[in-house]
Parts: sequence; C-alpha cells; structure tokens
Amino acid sequence: MPAKLQHQRYSVEPQQKQQAIPIKVDMHNPKEQKNYPVRDRIYVRAVKGLHQKLRRNMGFIFMGLFMLLPWLQFDGHQAILLDIGEQKFNIFGMTLWPQDFTIMAWIFVIGAYALFFVTTFYGRVWCGYLCPQTVWTFIFIWFEEKIQGNRNNRMKLDKDPWSAQKVLKKGLTHFAWLAFSLLTSLIFVGYFTPVDQLFIDFFSGNAGFWALVSVLFFMVCTYGNAGWMREIMCTHICPYARFQSAMFDKDTFTVTYDAVRGENRGPRSRKDADYKEKGLGDCIDCNLCVHVCPTGIDIRNGLQYECINCGACIDACDDTMDKMGYAKGLISYTTEHSLAGKPTKVLRPKLLGYFVVLLVVCTAFAWTLWTRMPAELDVVRDRGSLFRETDEGLIENTYTLKIINKSQQDQTFVLSFTGLEQASWIGEKEVTIKGGDTAGIPISLSLDPADAKKPVMDIQFQVRDKDEPDVELTQGSKFFAGR
Repeated sequence: MPAKLQHQRYSVEPQQKQQAIPIKVDMHNPKEQKNYPVRDRIYVRAVKGLHQKLRRNMGFIFMGLFMLLPWLQFDGHQAILLDIGEQKFNIFGMTLWPQDFTIMAWIFVIGAYALFFVTTFYGRVWCGYLCPQTVWTFIFIWFEEKIQGNRNNRMKLDKDPWSAQKVLKKGLTHFAWLAFSLLTSLIFVGYFTPVDQLFIDFFSGNAGFWALVSVLFFMVCTYGNAGWMREIMCTHICPYARFQSAMFDKDTFTVTYDAVRGENRGPRSRKDADYKEKGLGDCIDCNLCVHVCPTGIDIRNGLQYECINCGACIDACDDTMDKMGYAKGLISYTTEHSLAGKPTKVLRPKLLGYFVVLLVVCTAFAWTLWTRMPAELDVVRDRGSLFRETDEGLIENTYTLKIINKSQQDQTFVLSFTGLEQASWIGEKEVTIKGGDTAGIPISLSLDPADAKKPVMDIQFQVRDKDEPDVELTQGSKFFAGR
C-alpha cells in the first residue's frame, strides 16, 4: 500500500497526545477485500548513521564467516562438513553421528531461547541486523545502487521506456544478482559436500546430479528471495513476524516515533524558530523515514509487525533533526513506558525467566559435550546361529564389535571381555580406526562345554583407548552354550 495512503488512514491525531506506542490496526474495508491492492515496489534509499554502520559491520562479519568457514581445514580435513550421505557431521575436532543428534537439538533450543530473550529486551533486532534475508536483501540493494544509481534514478529508470541503456543496466543488475546467488549457493552446498571439489566439478561440468540440482535450487531461491520477494519474506512468509508480539511488553525497546514531540507535522524553514507557535511539532514531514525503510512502512503510524528494527529510519531522522538544529531522538529505540513518562524496567520477570532457561539449556549443552565419549561401541551377534560346535568339541559364539571413532584423530583401541574367564578370544585384540570413521571387528569366543555353568551366560565387552585409558566403553551381551 502506498505510504501516502497509509498516512491518510493511520496517522496519529495530534489532539490525542497519545503516550503509548500505537498499534496499527487493519481497517476492514469490503472494497479492499474484493480488490486487494497490487504490491508496490519499494525503492530503498541509502542512509548513513550509527545504526546502519553497526548493521553493515555485523553483516560483513556474518557474511565473512559464512564464506570462510567451509574452506577452513582441521587436521587435513574440511573443518565443517555436514555429510548427510555418510550420516555424520564433522565440526572441527568433533564428529557427530545420528546418535549425537541430541547435541544438535540443544543447539537449536539455545538459539530459540536466545532469540526469545533478545526479542523481549530489544525487539526484532535479529531481523534487522543478522537475519540472512535482511543481509542478502541489503547486498542486492547495494548492487542496484552501484549499477542503476540512487533511489530517484532507479524510480526514473523504471518509468522510462525501454532503451539500450535501460536494458544494459537492468541486465547488469540481474547478472550481478545471479552471480552472487550462485556464489552463495556453492558456499552453502559446500557445507554438505567437500567445497573445493564442488567448485572444481561445477565449473568443469563434472558435478553429480544431486550436487548440480542443489546448487541451482538454492541459487534460484537466493535470487528470488533477495532480488524479488524481499519484504514479502518478512511480512507474509516468515512466521517470526506473526508471533513476535507475544514476547513484547511495555518495557521492550522498539523503533518508535515520538508522536507527542513530532505532531503536528509539516514543512518549514530551517530558520523558522516560531514553528511551535504555529502548532507544528518537530516532524517536518520529509518522509525520509519511509524512503529508507526496507519493508516500506511509515514508522509514524505506530508499532507495526512489518518493522524489523533495523534502525534505518532512526539514522535518517537523526540526520534531518541535526540539519534542522533540533534534538535527535524523534525516532529512537524506546519503550512504551518511557513514552508515557514512566521508568523502564529492564530486569523484569519475563526477561529473567528467559535468561534462566537460556542459562539452564546452555549448561545442559556444555555438560553433554563434556561427558560425551569420543568413541562408541555396539555389539552385534551373529544372526546366522546362536552358537556352533567346533571340530575340537568347543562351543563357539561369533560377534561383531562395531566401533565408531567420533574424534578427528586416529585412535588405537584395545579389545577385551569379562564375565567368562574360561573362554578363549579368537580375533584381533587391538585395532586402529581413522578419525571420524567406523570399523566392524569380527571376533569369536570359544568355551569348553564342561566350563559352561548355564545355557546362557552374561558377558561384557570392553574397548579401551590405548593412549587415553580414561576412555573406556563397555557393552553387554550373551554367550549361548546350549544344553
């Protein structure tokens, strides 16, 4: 919906002198329900300021980590490789197998509660500063600015008839978008398959079917999300915009327009010192706060779910206030209590509750990592027969000791058993397994029938790390001696 129309429908009435943050309410208009307005393209204007500098720096760090991490090597292996085909995730010196997915679950739980905690305290700053959708959208807008020009030039270019210059600028823009989308996709897929070989195979035409499909799929998704859909992802697809209000309260810091100070809004000269006597507020109605908003809203209409708390409107308004000689902060991160002249309670039960839960899950995650054994043992009996009688008249049971080396270093394990001292061990008693690999060691136990006290006896297999005696695995099994 055009910003001008929004202003007419939802502008704050000056005589209300409203202290609380107004919430934009959907006006149910039967005509609009029948004829839903076509989405207008948002032309985001470039803005400089403290919050945008912070957002860009955080975006550079996030993008740098995303691009760099797959290329890091650790002990001769890709440091981070989430190999779905082999069902193991290599993360530096640790290998996670399906049995370790509780660790991955803890990571997601920690991320969720960290998001709840930050949102309760400072609103949707995740969306405005670190969400990949926001980071990639601003990168695509940067390509537009460098190729097509500033906001006014881009608007004029879209209105102009098609010409060679327009085709060139539009073509270069979409080429840049597609090229960056391809790079993004290759890096992303490189987290799940060896990244160096992926680049070589892709550009040499030797990539496998699924690798090629994955790269093209994520390239199209990135190009569509950041190039075409943009704010639609935030306002209509992402569920976080819908349930975020459940975490807000009157002490949550959100990007807010001070209506008491700003209204009535209207243009005036910089030298006009008597504007308040004319019934005007500090807002000069320049609409820069609307022009710089990546979701196209007018923050002066009140708290809206489309707002991602990026602070672009704050920087634009502060710059205008500075030029006019007014105090900054007409638009700022503030709370509903602060606008009402009441003290803001930073330490409040809900925020402390999220912090306590976050601390508990972080502690549980750390304990899980600390107590995690760098290896795992599973004993599999021979399914062909419970036991067999050898030519020497001995009773023999066959087992397979499946050992998983969860570390990234080679480990040598010493194999043994207890519970049946009279039995003889047939097979290897020492085995070396490469980092992140598994091995199945077939062994047999043989027993003289005269030493069998019962038809079925309990035994314990032990696997001990030769270099680290503290690492010892035990798994129980049965020995069948027959009748």
